[in-house]
Amino acid sequence: MKIMADSSALYTLEEGKQLGVSIIPVCVAINDENYKDYLDITPEHFLDLIAQGGVPTSSQPAIGDVLELFEDTSEDILYLTVGDGLSGTYQNAVGIKNTLENNDHIHIVNCKSLAGVNHYLVGKAALLRDKGMRVQEILQELHHSIESSVSFVIPADFDFLKRSGRLTPVAAKIGSLIKIVPVMTQTEDKMRITPFAIKRSTKTALDAIFSHLKKLGVNENFVVSISHAGVAEQARKVCEQVRNEFPGTLVEMFHLSASLITHGGPGSIVVQAVRK
Repeated sequence: MKIMADSSALYTLEEGKQLGVSIIPVCVAINDENYKDYLDITPEHFLDLIAQGGVPTSSQPAIGDVLELFEDTSEDILYLTVGDGLSGTYQNAVGIKNTLENNDHIHIVNCKSLAGVNHYLVGKAALLRDKGMRVQEILQELHHSIESSVSFVIPADFDFLKRSGRLTPVAAKIGSLIKIVPVMTQTEDKMRITPFAIKRSTKTALDAIFSHLKKLGVNENFVVSISHAGVAEQARKVCEQVRNEFPGTLVEMFHLSASLITHGGPGSIVVQAVRK
């Protein structure tokens, strides 16, 4: 069985290789130059370019990269993609699959999320494969986790939200002036990003997130991930708060990839939970 994922799952190509997973880089552009996640550019370099005034954009994994991996084998293929609605990657992969004859062995999984949730799902798929599970059994286990996932984004730069259409220009300008802290989350169908709360400080924003996670029953049967865009010390403090609020729960910390920084912006913090 071949497992594939795009770089929104926060695995480098080498980490994927060690896990037995093919990682397809998402493409990003800045200063009229094109790059592939983890292959041509690191998150740190990408943040440096933004700090120098670069305005980034991202796109899907290259069609040729996906097609090559689809055509490479006739064994079962499990391709875990960033959530449909958050990106066109899932629909793109379905379209590529439909161009191929005898494609029943290709299984495309809409992870309905990205970042830490997808990182966990890819690892889970690899673990179940190594235990000898069949593809349909793995799909069932993955969907059990996918439907439980929840994600929150605390952005630090209103300009990135404005460019992505999450806030109107007027709201972004007012928000920057009065220093409010927005919290974004996914809609119930996980297809779009919507405001969750508006707070006056990061502390109260995190309090609102933790309160909601408790209402959802997050406990030691979940994995909580904290991902960040160049604010490692702040992310570490959030991890400690999570461990205090949810004793016994596995907490993981990640640096967002260049493609995800494009949407959340420098300084953003992503808090996610998914059932094991």
